[in-house]
Amino acid sequence: MFDLRRSLRRIKPHRFTQPIRRRSRSELPPQPSPGGELLLDTCVYIDVLQGNSPPELDALLALRTSNHLAVCVAELVHGFGRLDPRHPGTAAVLQTIARAVAAIPSHRLETAAGRITIEAGILAGLISRLRDLPPGRPPPERQLAALNDATLYLHAMANGLTVLTRDIRDFDVMNQILPDGRILFYERTNQDHRQAVRARGPSNAANGPPG
Repeated sequence: MFDLRRSLRRIKPHRFTQPIRRRSRSELPPQPSPGGELLLDTCVYIDVLQGNSPPELDALLALRTSNHLAVCVAELVHGFGRLDPRHPGTAAVLQTIARAVAAIPSHRLETAAGRITIEAGILAGLISRLRDLPPGRPPPERQLAALNDATLYLHAMANGLTVLTRDIRDFDVMNQILPDGRILFYERTNQDHRQAVRARGPSNAANGPPG
């Protein structure tokens, strides 16, 4: 049986009554020490596949063990239903996504426990309230993104993993609420670098994410 009171005692949503400001990079807690296993946010797949990953990220992915959460892979394959099959560019995009998903080792694909998923609902609600969003109900896609981010963060906490993401906006808020979580932030490459990547051809990483 799910213990709601226990989860509320852990997250303590009643303690947070004022918006939480996103910290600058200089204010973020020290980055986790190297060597631990990673849990990849959806943006990592996207940036690698589009050639927007900085060299530091590529090197990190080559050295560290990467784990994959089912909700993030679900976001990645959303395009199979969302993209118009009549569009001339759809087939190539879906082939790239399919190669990435096929490259994920089955023993590195994880699913969040029921308790984690339910607690993520509480944490996602806090994100929406504390980020000082405009009054009213957030759009459904924003609610779903916050729920998936919270699931990723809580699953990483429960399993001793480090979240790898460039989404400071939401993950910094979660880290201020539950500071025991470990996060590695990176920055997407700038436009000049992306043009250089395109000029020299597709990256080997486009064949799939690291396992």
